[in-house]
Amino acid sequence: MWKETSKIECIDFKMTFFDCFPLVCPWMWDNLTCWQGASVGEVVVVNCPELFHDFMIPEEEIGKVSRNCTEYGWSEPYPHYLDICLLDENTTKPDMYYASVKALYTVGYSTSLVSLTTAMVILCRFRKLHCTRNFIHMNLFVSFILRAISVFIKDGVLYAQEDSDHCFVHTVACKAVMIFFHYCVMSNYFWLFIEGLYLFTLLVETFFPERRYFYWYTIVGWGTPTICVTVWAILRLHFHDTGYVTALLPNFRLQMESLLFT
Repeated sequence: MWKETSKIECIDFKMTFFDCFPLVCPWMWDNLTCWQGASVGEVVVVNCPELFHDFMIPEEEIGKVSRNCTEYGWSEPYPHYLDICLLDENTTKPDMYYASVKALYTVGYSTSLVSLTTAMVILCRFRKLHCTRNFIHMNLFVSFILRAISVFIKDGVLYAQEDSDHCFVHTVACKAVMIFFHYCVMSNYFWLFIEGLYLFTLLVETFFPERRYFYWYTIVGWGTPTICVTVWAILRLHFHDTGYVTALLPNFRLQMESLLFT
């Protein structure tokens, strides 16, 4: 809510002052802060956006970010929002935040794993429940189970030691775990897609060979993610063999960085 309100106010200021005072560096909204217009050589300093106030120690002075107005326009913010407006990585508050998030999704995945395993046992045990529709449900359940297991394996590798560097050493085990994790996530989404596709087929076609369709569903659900992840892994190994875990860590800094592009 604060973002939309601040953006509207900034645009209003820009429309008001732009015509009267044309500047090399006009009023600008960068998705986090409104920067007032400036002439070449001027430095504009603003407080950290309201978004970050909840993640700062109350006794801590609110950080400030600046931009220089050059003949080519605005410079990059200095220091960066993530460096001045968030707590230092060595403080206890981010650690508590990460531990809380990890505990929360661990409980969620564990509950899901137990429930889905129970459902799989029931569907496999009673032959009267064996049909194409339930076979698709079973594959979807398996994909969810594999996704939960991959999360536990990933956490086991990443957090095996408290002082570990979260697999940034790029070990073979880390790479294998992340490839498996990506495969499970993609398979999960493909089986969700197949569930919808199956329902759509039931509505469009009154009579169709369900058994033959199920074979194609299986190929798409498990085969397509295999091809995609294999190609991704090969290209990643050859062209960009770094940062396998960066985008998947419960790292608040990376989450905040995404706000700059929305």
